[in-house]
Amino acid sequence: MTTVDPDTAAPPSPAADRVRRRAAGDPVKALLHRHRELCERAVDPLEIAAGLEAHGITDRTAARFRHRDVFSLAEELYARSPRGEVPAAAPALVPAGPSAYRAFGCALLPGALAASAAAADQAWAGPAAVAATVAALVWPGRAAGGRFPWLAHLLAAVVAGWAAYRYGTALAVGLALAVAPGHLLAAAFAAGGRARLGGSRALEDFADRARPLLFAAVAGFTGAAAGAAALAGAPLPVAVPLALLLFLTRLLLRHGSRRGPVAAALALALIPVPAAAPAAAAALLVHTVLALSRASAHARP
Repeated sequence: MTTVDPDTAAPPSPAADRVRRRAAGDPVKALLHRHRELCERAVDPLEIAAGLEAHGITDRTAARFRHRDVFSLAEELYARSPRGEVPAAAPALVPAGPSAYRAFGCALLPGALAASAAAADQAWAGPAAVAATVAALVWPGRAAGGRFPWLAHLLAAVVAGWAAYRYGTALAVGLALAVAPGHLLAAAFAAGGRARLGGSRALEDFADRARPLLFAAVAGFTGAAAGAAALAGAPLPVAVPLALLLFLTRLLLRHGSRRGPVAAALALALIPVPAAAPAAAAALLVHTVLALSRASAHARP
């Protein structure tokens, strides 16, 4: 049996050495291979930036790939991703079309149905208002995930139904009347978040731009919920926190947030003490600020 002396073995060929150095000196190529599906199906670099953030890549991590931030890294990944054809970039603001008007018309139905049934003194006014409110406020815009994807929706129905049972039909009508402004503000927040994603150059920059928009949407809905409760004759200290809780649930589910914190907040609201609903809304608001300040929450589903 013959042995090869390592001192006399033939050195690697120059071509193989160049390939090895190129692989070691091109960390972006490895990242591209790891996230190939994300990069190939993205319609613009913003989709890749949001997806990378969802996988835990931050601006600090991007420095290891020789980029100043995740957005710059995403632009290189997008440019180096093979695709059959280059899709046209979607405009930041899309004029309202028939589908948008239909959606707003559907958002008006819960309030109209509940108010009409209550005015006609129908016994089913309360249950109908609860069902319509939950269907309109917490219907997800993305595919539900997790082991119990519908737990949040079930808990939302229980919370609204229990509140209507305790405080009367007026509360259910007030929640139903808040559906329409909730729909408008949620749509405005989604469009504004997408526009700010396009104008941002770093994850922290996007978060700084998104938080004021979220606070404006929450403040606007809180005022609208107070007006709806006053119009329906519902007690404001009960109706407004409950409406805000459902509105935040809607925002989180439509932006693909994890169901666990949402379900926990809704379960907290079921505790039969007056402070339960305000505490649940406050806790979910904190989680909403953290979750919806992330670029990944505003990527296209």
